[in-house]
Amino acid sequence: MTEISKKQENLMELHKAAEANWAKFSYAKPDGVSAGKGMVSLGRRDIVRGVVQVVKKDGGENNLHYHTGISSFWMVLKGRVRFYGPDDVVIGEFGPMEGTITPRFSRYWFENIGEDDLEILQVAAFSSDKLEKSGRTDVSEQRFQTGTAQYFEAAKS
Repeated sequence: MTEISKKQENLMELHKAAEANWAKFSYAKPDGVSAGKGMVSLGRRDIVRGVVQVVKKDGGENNLHYHTGISSFWMVLKGRVRFYGPDDVVIGEFGPMEGTITPRFSRYWFENIGEDDLEILQVAAFSSDKLEKSGRTDVSEQRFQTGTAQYFEAAKS
């Protein structure tokens, strides 16, 4: 077998393995989010993860932190959010169908500024050298203890 045909055969194996591993989901806000924050896993494959964070009013805000292993795409589904950088400088305020991207190593925190629960989609892209960890590093004391969040799974379809 030639080197080219070996590469093509390997590529076909990669195609088949990937195509058999699609993640399908259906999101609905879970009943009973009683902690300051609920995390609804939409799925994870290879270098990408999707989560909807349900952030309660005055209870699920996070602290200034950064990630060494992920960049995140954030989009508000319901409610309003305010993102801050170092020294509480406002990065932006976002409502439904608006958002931001936080690059790796960027320091930020956010809070729910709406009257109701915030539902915010986070799509995280993992760096190839940190596929298992986000590399979260706290810069200030946690306002909401991340270990107390409630975890839910989206319906798989």
